[in-house]
Amino acid sequence: MSDFRLIVFQSVARNLSFTKASQELFITQPAITKHIQELESQYKVPLFERLGNRISLTSAGQLLLKHCEPILAGYKQLDYEMNLLHDEHSGDLKLGASTTIAQYVLPPLLAIFTEKFPELNVTLINGNSRDIETALLEHQLDLGMVEGNLRQSTLKYTSYLEDELVAVVHTSSKLARLEEISLNALKTVPLVLRERGSGTLDVLETALQSHNIKLSDLTIRMQLGSTESIKRFLEKTDCMGVVSIRSISRELMSGAFKVIEIKELAMQRDFSFVCLHGNENGQAQFFQQFAFHYKEIL
Repeated sequence: MSDFRLIVFQSVARNLSFTKASQELFITQPAITKHIQELESQYKVPLFERLGNRISLTSAGQLLLKHCEPILAGYKQLDYEMNLLHDEHSGDLKLGASTTIAQYVLPPLLAIFTEKFPELNVTLINGNSRDIETALLEHQLDLGMVEGNLRQSTLKYTSYLEDELVAVVHTSSKLARLEEISLNALKTVPLVLRERGSGTLDVLETALQSHNIKLSDLTIRMQLGSTESIKRFLEKTDCMGVVSIRSISRELMSGAFKVIEIKELAMQRDFSFVCLHGNENGQAQFFQQFAFHYKEIL
């Protein structure tokens, strides 16, 4: 029901590119230009300043973008509540999830959700926790799921699942003879860890700080952008990784990996839903309720 011209404007304004907006919305670039021209004609002001191949928002464009966000959010809420009247769910839902959650938590939930509500168009992007929070703040997502214990005051967090980080090695590694190590010994072990901005690294760093240990005190061989890449790296090296217990359960059962206890180091965290304060989209609320209802399958 929403004015598609506002959706087009929002996409161009976010990307500062007609080409990227065209790719994002799956319509031609001339169609993008036409919608923007119609808005500029309606309001009798230019919305973008064109400098060669680059564009920027004019003051009028900034004003329209400011009002555009709540207007489109209101349309989504209206669609949701009208569909509830006849128990139907349709429209778009943009989800974002940190890498571990996107790989190991959401897939079974999304499989059931999309089967039950095929008229709801769900898209999922993944990145580290900081990426997802940034995308929410830039209004690129309706709802996010992040890992870790750090919180931004501008966002609302709802705890969903408990998780634990564990230190693991491949069973072919020389380190596999160990059952546990001390915190002092941990400093000398070659480690492969997640990248800066990941919830996994945040939790490890916080746990170490409680023992006055910094990441710079560790022997970090490599930092990688996903748990899967860490697991593949560990298969060929005598290194130790720190990952979610949920991400390694199959490998532990098959005997390919082994958990090494680190004395006195507790690495618990929450997987949490996250959204903008006061901007809880109807479809996003519905998915969150659905996820809590089906929590036992995880």
